[in-house]
Amino acid sequence: MWIANNWKDYEVIDTSSGEKLERWGDHILVRPDPQVIWNTAKDDQRWKKPNGHYHRSSKGGGEWEFFRLPQEWDIHYQLSGSRNLTFHLKPFSFKHTGLFPEQAVNWDWFSSIIREALREHPSREIRVLNLFAYTGGATLSAAAAGAHVTHVDASKGMVGWAKENAASSGLADAPVRWLVDDCVKFVEREIRRGNTYDAVIMDPPSYGRGPKGEIWKIEDSVYPFIGLTAKLLGRQPLFFLINSYTTGLQPAVLAYMLESAIVPKFGGRTDASEIGLPVTSNGLVLPCGASGRWVAG
Repeated sequence: MWIANNWKDYEVIDTSSGEKLERWGDHILVRPDPQVIWNTAKDDQRWKKPNGHYHRSSKGGGEWEFFRLPQEWDIHYQLSGSRNLTFHLKPFSFKHTGLFPEQAVNWDWFSSIIREALREHPSREIRVLNLFAYTGGATLSAAAAGAHVTHVDASKGMVGWAKENAASSGLADAPVRWLVDDCVKFVEREIRRGNTYDAVIMDPPSYGRGPKGEIWKIEDSVYPFIGLTAKLLGRQPLFFLINSYTTGLQPAVLAYMLESAIVPKFGGRTDASEIGLPVTSNGLVLPCGASGRWVAG
């Protein structure tokens, strides 16, 4: 398992009864987690006095209950070998805060690849395409390492949020293209334009709808989309990263898709694993989905 264990401003304090007790900077949140199927003793007193608690409804969805929690606040992440990244947080729909902290293990991984490529060829322009880019954690990490990034997300609000994170991280003037667009349609247009990239990052949703009502269901759509996006890789690509939070897409499935879609043309090697966060109370690891990685040989 790949574990995001370099956080200072975030921790999973404890887990029990379908929930996780977390520290986000100075603030304590309790949020539901479907992986937490055990009922262990809640010995930490912070279970009883969180700053925010998301209560899931038996009918689906849920709502936040707040106790002395600001509307917005910041946390920081020291990117391995690079700058300190700053993220604005705010509780919003369906338990989210605007950041998936387990992804830090991938940020460190691909930023080191970018930095190494630039050390070998300082004049090279490394172009990274970040699809379903959310609030920009991967975008900021790639830009901080020295890449030129194209950030694509269908939500105007999320792209605006990502720009705020970039400005707070000292990356307002970094070479980033911020695009509000449907990811599939964008990739199709980029292929027609003849544009290429040195690396691709994608974090596709389990389910969604396109601008004309097109249904995205990850089990049906992700493999064709990987093959389509692979057409954008240039002659000397560096890496391809895909993340999944869908239980049915095990790490081996992600590796199989990358192996069959990319290796025949570019060689290199694939790897995949669960990603997780350490749990302070017991030293165990909370699983948080899976990632598949392809890297040039």
